[in-house]
Amino acid sequence: MVPEINYWAVLVATASTMLVGSVWYTPRVFGKAWMRLARVDPEKAAAAGPWPIVITVIVSFVSAWVLAGATYIAWTFYEGAFLSSALVTALALWAGFTAARFVTHDAFEGRPPALTTLNAAHELVTVLVMAVVLGLWPPTGV
Repeated sequence: MVPEINYWAVLVATASTMLVGSVWYTPRVFGKAWMRLARVDPEKAAAAGPWPIVITVIVSFVSAWVLAGATYIAWTFYEGAFLSSALVTALALWAGFTAARFVTHDAFEGRPPALTTLNAAHELVTVLVMAVVLGLWPPTGV
């Protein structure tokens, strides 16, 4: 079975990750705390140029595409509302892959638990926003 995917929704979900990240990591929200906890040097970060953003867009597209496909598969299997399938799928994928991997890697790298929590929470919000976009804009015929 090949999942039906609404690529317009995937593109909007991709863009939503940039919006969430822009708000989350702004200095007035969690940006200052994140820079301190992650030991990010603002000058070095600025010197990296546009590449981190380009990489983020590509990775976000892949994440939105995978979430869209996984949501369609879950919806096909469980039926019900497409939005609830998207939200449950996003939460399960976040807990089973994103949060679990953050905790493991950060523990071995000796990162502060507050940084792990901050980044994992950001990813949760990001994936739930993507799920809302994808869930409210299902593929044609759903």
